[in-house]
Amino acid sequence: MPDLLLELFSEEIPARMQRSAAGELRQRVTNAIADAGLTYEGAKEYWTPRRLTLDVRGVSARSADIREERKGPRTDAPEKALEGFTRAAGLASIEEAEVKSDPKKGDFYVAVIEKPGREAIDILAEALPEIIRNFPWPKSMRWGAASAEPGSFRWVRPLHSIIATFGPETEEPEIVPFEVGGIRAGDKTRGHRFLAPGEISARHFDNYAKSLWAAKVMLDAEQRREVIRTDAASLTFARGLEVVDDNGLIEETANLVEWPVVLLGDYDDRFLDIPAEVIRLTIRENQKCFVVKKQGTEDLAPHFIMVSNIEAEDDGKEIARGNGKVVNARLSDARFFWDTDLQTVETKGFEPWIAGLDDVTFHAKLGSQGDRIRRIMALAKDLAPIVGANPELAKRAAYLAKADLQSLMVYEFPEVQGKMGRRYAEIAGEDSSVALAIEEHYKPLGPSDEVPSDPVSVTVALADKLDTLVGFWAIDEKPTGSKDPYALRRAVLGVIRLVVENGVRLPVIEAVERPIVSLPEEIVRAGGKAVEEGSKIVAASDIDESEIEYNPARAIAFDLLSFFHDRLKFVLKDEGVRHDVIDAIITPESHDLLIITQKARALQKLVDSDEGENLLQGYRRAANILAAEEKKGTAIAEAIDPDLFETD
Repeated sequence: MPDLLLELFSEEIPARMQRSAAGELRQRVTNAIADAGLTYEGAKEYWTPRRLTLDVRGVSARSADIREERKGPRTDAPEKALEGFTRAAGLASIEEAEVKSDPKKGDFYVAVIEKPGREAIDILAEALPEIIRNFPWPKSMRWGAASAEPGSFRWVRPLHSIIATFGPETEEPEIVPFEVGGIRAGDKTRGHRFLAPGEISARHFDNYAKSLWAAKVMLDAEQRREVIRTDAASLTFARGLEVVDDNGLIEETANLVEWPVVLLGDYDDRFLDIPAEVIRLTIRENQKCFVVKKQGTEDLAPHFIMVSNIEAEDDGKEIARGNGKVVNARLSDARFFWDTDLQTVETKGFEPWIAGLDDVTFHAKLGSQGDRIRRIMALAKDLAPIVGANPELAKRAAYLAKADLQSLMVYEFPEVQGKMGRRYAEIAGEDSSVALAIEEHYKPLGPSDEVPSDPVSVTVALADKLDTLVGFWAIDEKPTGSKDPYALRRAVLGVIRLVVENGVRLPVIEAVERPIVSLPEEIVRAGGKAVEEGSKIVAASDIDESEIEYNPARAIAFDLLSFFHDRLKFVLKDEGVRHDVIDAIITPESHDLLIITQKARALQKLVDSDEGENLLQGYRRAANILAAEEKKGTAIAEAIDPDLFETD
């Protein structure tokens, strides 16, 4: 059976888009094949920085002939019904339809629609241009003289050539005849931009892949990742070192090169007294290089691993030296930020940073970061007894939680927020629980992130997330089906995990009502009105207080509680709890997340047992008997009569 080889060759595709784009191409092409009535045995996508490739094996050479019988109205149906049937069936007149008989329904019309099959190459020549022309890049561009024309062809980067061939392995495949954006499909591409830029011809996938390898292009991204991983391990092991694991960076660097060449570089060891996380971020984010540590320890070594896209004549020594100079310069900047921050903490404490938060807007309607810190402090002090934390330590941790946002280090490297705050707090002599909470109050950041267990950390983490939820709920900035710009779903899941995994009996209504009433009165009234109307908030000046006939803070709290319920249902379903068990446990008033979870798990355990199955069968039998009796008009008592029992 024939195979399809498709390659779209362009300028560099952004690394983050390559995998998803290749998958999207496979999905769209195979859908088009299936929709046209063709079959295929398998499809695999490939990608490099300059090309998306698709190999579809065992495609049927021709679509099948189709004969379809479409049943129509009775022969004595009104004229308008007959006209509608002929139009829908594509008949010129009702005389083209056949008449069939049914013993019960009489004579009726049947339209026989016959569609001859088509050659697969013709189907592909029609489908592929549309797929390429309408490809859903997150960002795309126009180029050249044609870009001035309305509706001109767009691609992620300028597209240079298209390979599209179709045919069996035993014969010379044909070129699929189509054109997109002035580029005709053919059988030619190019090798590595620097190492082998010449033209390559290929019509079979196997020859195509071998030709690219000879032209210094490693087509398979998994192979590039494995080369980076193994070569980096070999280079470092020989020196008594090892690479700090970073699968995300391996993926990214593999998508930046077509022929990975792994090199070891050095930087000045005087920078090793900078916090390790800052060194990692500097080397990773600025240079896309891997950090190296001493074997069997967590101590960083003054070396880094880089991935080059060329084989240099000097084995990459000059490339590594040049990158080392840049890394030293970046680390010199990091040292300046670190030393300056330390001087601030040691001489002035955290007060200058905390005062600066009043000048940083958190949200136009919710005030500054300073306003938010004051709300989190109050909430943390209230939550501390529930969690079992020291209220004063929780309040102090909340006060310092966002201070490092004003530091030079976090300004330059936002990824180390919390981590640097903890470092600075430890240097300043703060309580260890306070310092830990500064780092951990952002957690959990996702389903795979660990949950804090220290009571002070749990308290501040809950206060931080509840304040976020309450604030955006009050101003009616709730998540929609496709958008959640303030990560409110993640915040709710974080609260659920904090409560459940730490065994905290948190009454949600009371917990969220406290911060709601601390918001400006006009926001709370507008939020209550929005809950009532189910619409976007109107300007506070447009709201008549007399129209609010209930407690607006409680209205917002119960509306937010329903969001907690929705997220908790997802969590329980992921655990394997049945939907009917969940519905039996969660009521609109249920607001103790720990008890809801424990009840659902206990009921699911009962339902899964033999005793539970027997109980359900007995209940169903009793319910069915009662339902049948009610239909007969039998009066059913409102309550059980204990005098009717024969045994204890």
